[in-house]
Amino acid sequence: MTAGFQHLHTYFLLPVSIDKQAVSEDHPSIFCKHPAWIHGLDEWLKAPPHQAGEAFVARLGPWKRAAYTSFDIDSPAYQDMVFFHPIVRRVFFDSAEKFTEATENESLLQCYSIDTTTGGKLWFFAEDAKGRSAKVQVTDLRLFLFTNGIAVLSLGVEAFGITVRDGLWINEMMRKIYPSSRRQLREGRVPTRLALIWAPTSGPEEVLAEEHFEHVSMEGFLPPMARTVQALFYFCDYELQEYEPVLDERMIVYTYATIDPNTVPAEFARSEEYEVLLSRLLYVDRAGDGYRYDPAFVSSEMYRQLYRRWAHQGTYYGFTSYSNITCAIGNFDCDEHQLGEGFLVHRMFSTRYYLMALATLFYRTTLLDFAERTALVSRRLYVDQHDDRISTENIRLASELRSDFLHFSNYWYFDELANKDEENEHFLMQVREYRIDVMKREVEEEVDKLNTSLHNYYQFRNTEAVNRLAMLSLILGAGAVVTGFFGMNFGGVFGKTLFEPGAHTAPVHWAAILFVTIFATATLSFGIYVVLANWGDYRESLLPRWWLVRKARHMRSLRRS
Repeated sequence: MTAGFQHLHTYFLLPVSIDKQAVSEDHPSIFCKHPAWIHGLDEWLKAPPHQAGEAFVARLGPWKRAAYTSFDIDSPAYQDMVFFHPIVRRVFFDSAEKFTEATENESLLQCYSIDTTTGGKLWFFAEDAKGRSAKVQVTDLRLFLFTNGIAVLSLGVEAFGITVRDGLWINEMMRKIYPSSRRQLREGRVPTRLALIWAPTSGPEEVLAEEHFEHVSMEGFLPPMARTVQALFYFCDYELQEYEPVLDERMIVYTYATIDPNTVPAEFARSEEYEVLLSRLLYVDRAGDGYRYDPAFVSSEMYRQLYRRWAHQGTYYGFTSYSNITCAIGNFDCDEHQLGEGFLVHRMFSTRYYLMALATLFYRTTLLDFAERTALVSRRLYVDQHDDRISTENIRLASELRSDFLHFSNYWYFDELANKDEENEHFLMQVREYRIDVMKREVEEEVDKLNTSLHNYYQFRNTEAVNRLAMLSLILGAGAVVTGFFGMNFGGVFGKTLFEPGAHTAPVHWAAILFVTIFATATLSFGIYVVLANWGDYRESLLPRWWLVRKARHMRSLRRS
């Protein structure tokens, strides 16, 4: 008997980092007129697409805002939000409510979607060098854009009544976005063709985006992203390095699978065969006999990575750094949750657990982005120190990095997302597999060290400035004493010699004038020289505030430079 999947529902999640400064430079007419970068996203996504996405946008249209608009008890917004803490609802949900200055929108993201089912069907196709292929329907396309430049593409596919072998191949192959070597293409470990195909209700199919990986090369330091992905990021120019993938050559696999009970024996839920299938699904491997890795190693890892609260019903949840699985045997009533209202496990998979998976992926991606920004800012400061002077722009970058991290750590990051035990246990398991706590501590230490280094630098420069000021004050004070001395109302011989000279005292009179003139000229010249020689220390104090704010908003990209 060959095991089969009754229902396979997979979201391929791709996190990317958008270079906000580069995008602002390339689209000044859009972003210069908005007070914050996130406010220009709606207009940006309506801009003419780049070449890779022209056919896709022409057929299905651009991304459209998909914010929550209704909040009654029967609405999706209510059912999604109610399981999260209030502060999480304010931050992680895109709401279309009208806000005033007194009630500012605190959401850090905007959600967009593309309709893939009206007038036809959108298919995702993959094929490898050994002739294996699969085509599954794309039933959900969503894009989450965060205010810090992080974006998460969510591509949802579904298939019904397929074999476990085909389902595992779909998850393993369709997550690839570029090959890591030519050998992978030859051996069939990466698709030789990926395609997004539109099948209208009537008429021939149309290929909207396609990738064969025939001419594979790096784009600067960036990997060769598949055109199927570039088509969905049509508003960004990959060749201009406006965005980059944050992880590796694979998308995160967030998958739900129900095993057809008619294709497995009655005792399957407690069998080792089920454990093997769970391991293949959890580690996104293809079908095979037995465990792919050492059984003792796999058992040890799976004991930590599988959530077993509902194991007695054959339902498991699993978490790794590149996958998140929900697996059950058939559809059935879950206590008082009747199957006629929809299978509870799938409903939770596509709502609250989906949102939690996005939140944890956002945390991981943001921390990786912070690590990169910290390295790039540190490199700039290191280069500056060769000239024994750190530029104001780089100091501002370091200050902005610290401010952004504090905002993330104190406002965006939550140790507890949800208000139910089961949801929190899922979240903590995903946090552990993503190493989010470890990464957060490491980035925090790096940012603190960077801040300490700049603090020491500031102390050194302030000491220098104080010493210069003391020296100038001493010299100018001496000049003031001299001129004040000559300005005193002395009479007698002093007054006649210096202020009312005769024939015999004229040389003394002119010598005094020459001395005071030379001293005053030298003092003022030295003061002007000190200011000009250290203009970088005084420039920011003299420039108008509006000019500094405008310059800060248009700082150059860290990555491009």
